[in-house]
Amino acid sequence: MEDLAAIAGVSIATVSRALNNSPAVNDETKRRVWKIARDHNYNFRPSMPALMSGAAATIAVVVPTLAGRQTEVSDPFFQELIGGLSEAGRSAGCDVLISYLTPKNQDDLASIMTANRAEGVIFLGQSFLHERFNRLAETEKRFIVWGAEIPGQKYCSIGSDNIGGGNKATTHLINLGRRRLAFVGDTSNTEINQRYEGYVAAHRRADLEVDPDLTLQAGFDVESSEAAITSLLERGIPFDAVVAGNDLIAMAAIRCLTREGLKVPSDVSVVGYDDLQLSAYGHPSLTTISQDPTRAGRVMVAKLIATGENGAMRSERLPTDLIVRESCGLN
Repeated sequence: MEDLAAIAGVSIATVSRALNNSPAVNDETKRRVWKIARDHNYNFRPSMPALMSGAAATIAVVVPTLAGRQTEVSDPFFQELIGGLSEAGRSAGCDVLISYLTPKNQDDLASIMTANRAEGVIFLGQSFLHERFNRLAETEKRFIVWGAEIPGQKYCSIGSDNIGGGNKATTHLINLGRRRLAFVGDTSNTEINQRYEGYVAAHRRADLEVDPDLTLQAGFDVESSEAAITSLLERGIPFDAVVAGNDLIAMAAIRCLTREGLKVPSDVSVVGYDDLQLSAYGHPSLTTISQDPTRAGRVMVAKLIATGENGAMRSERLPTDLIVRESCGLN
């Protein structure tokens, strides 16, 4: 503690209070002391935020709250992804801690990175934080983001090949003879927008026109997805397939179509995205694009463990698979 005090330029008492998260020390000083302590492998006391006994390392998983929406952990896919991260951490002998913080600015992100003992931090979802992650990457290398790769990105992100997945889903429907394909999802979301890019690319390759009336904006909740499909039906716009931004949207579409007297897949075929465990048990079972959250968890944990404080981690796009079930027909 004397050494830490000398490096930080504060008293031993201030170091002690900072390490114990005392309100008597301001946040800036706490962050500085914690970073110095971590950089110099300080032997933290059991009373401080600690590793589980015998754990080789700690990985913090931060689930930010999206502006105007519920926290993403309410999405079944993120539940499966957290499960994959937890299993990967256990296999690697790591303690995985889940945090539901809401970083509102750059200082909040810096605090998450410096005022904790975790060897690495995984952020689930980019949302409005992309530019802040870019700035954080100038001083911190110990974090990974689950999400899309964006032009000009300076940080490491792991995610599925969204463009390829959207292309596969749409191409499958076109190959089944569908020609009026509705896309349902929130294209302001980076991942969903990339899936939409794949939808557009598949139309172009098949020499089909993309009808803007068939692009429906819908959030990640069942209600807005059903409202989007209902609106399409009420306007009398013909369609024979739905490419959904995720499985929840797809299942909502099936429920809405069935309620309106249409049959899936004979009248309208539906493809989702995520391959949630529950997607195989609906009626009809859902054709979807698999992202493999278990593999994603292994990749993110392995990168954090293998990369040191000053190491650079490379972004990676995980392959997707088309899982054919009943909602498109089995041909």
